[in-house]
Amino acid sequence: MIEPNIPYLSLDTPAVLVDMGKLEANIAEMSRLAAEAGVKLRPHVKVHECASIAKLQIEAGACGVDVGSVGQAEAMAEEGIDDILISHPGYYGSHKQEKLRKLLGKDGLKVTIVVDMVEQAEGASQAAQAVGRTIPVLIKVDTNAPLGGYSRLGVLPGEPVLNLAKKLLTIPAIELIGVYAHEMGKAENTDKMAFETASIMRETANMLRGEGVTVEHVSVGASNTFRSTCRYINEGKFPHITEIHPGNCVIGDLGYMRKGANTRESCAVTVLTTVISTAHPEKAAIDAGYKTFGSDYNIDAVNDPDYFWNGMASFGSVQGRPDLRAGRMSAETGYLYYMNPEKKLRFGERLEIVPNNATLVINIHDQLYGVRNGAVERAFQVTGRGRGNWMTPG
Repeated sequence: MIEPNIPYLSLDTPAVLVDMGKLEANIAEMSRLAAEAGVKLRPHVKVHECASIAKLQIEAGACGVDVGSVGQAEAMAEEGIDDILISHPGYYGSHKQEKLRKLLGKDGLKVTIVVDMVEQAEGASQAAQAVGRTIPVLIKVDTNAPLGGYSRLGVLPGEPVLNLAKKLLTIPAIELIGVYAHEMGKAENTDKMAFETASIMRETANMLRGEGVTVEHVSVGASNTFRSTCRYINEGKFPHITEIHPGNCVIGDLGYMRKGANTRESCAVTVLTTVISTAHPEKAAIDAGYKTFGSDYNIDAVNDPDYFWNGMASFGSVQGRPDLRAGRMSAETGYLYYMNPEKKLRFGERLEIVPNNATLVINIHDQLYGVRNGAVERAFQVTGRGRGNWMTPG
């Protein structure tokens, strides 16, 4: 464990740094907007998978956390977080049902699940019945497909939602309490995506209530749309929304910056790395490759005019050095190309790089270093590392 107040340039590299000032500002913004809109905030913590950061979010006003898998829920529960929503329906198989059963058996722990199939609810029902509990359930609504967005999990709005709701009402130990959507849009259409998603969810909730289904929970609000959603709620347009669940914007990265979720300046995570070779006249080598950054080259942005430079994409942005192109990676090393040949790097120089995909970077590391004013203030354990793959046992 690193001792506090040691200058972070003494850290072995590569290392993942968290700018504490930026992290706190991002947490405060999220909490403030939710409070002003009068909705609950349940941040999705899959980006950082860190119980200590989740607790900072709860201390700032969040009602609990949103996780992606049963394994991540276990990790958060083990650290004392007592209100957890599992947003990906990975309850298939006896191993997953057993994990869910153990969670439901914990005193004082509230677990809510999201489903888009009857079979998922049936597995959860078995786990709940085994411990004599009733489990709150939300229907995942796919609002992205009707709006031309990136469709992931979920039931299409309208009759498919109603049909699933009626079936869920017949399953023992299942309490259907509402609906959940996770909209995905681009930077140029966040307002439109937020408005149309909220509209679909209003119509969905009204339809269910008209059929006698109790709907007490309506959740929307991804990292790039939650600001717009909160503004619309403040304008009185969508009072039916009860909860928002933004995630990545608490950390930020270049991928989500392109989606309008954060600015370059608000990105809280960087990779600290060292220049290990300056032998080549056109580039320098650093001690961090795809084992540190992952291999996300932000392919979604391939049509952007600045995506390529000399035929190369980029795996990150070097702090304070826009003249460097983080152009290529191998397993242990990365290569920074001189866009300005007059500004060379020095052997042994330390650099910080904002990654394309913070979620991927964090999941590769066991520990993050919270820094403030050039010193390590604390170390964060990545609590959920290796526990997020809901398709496999363990």
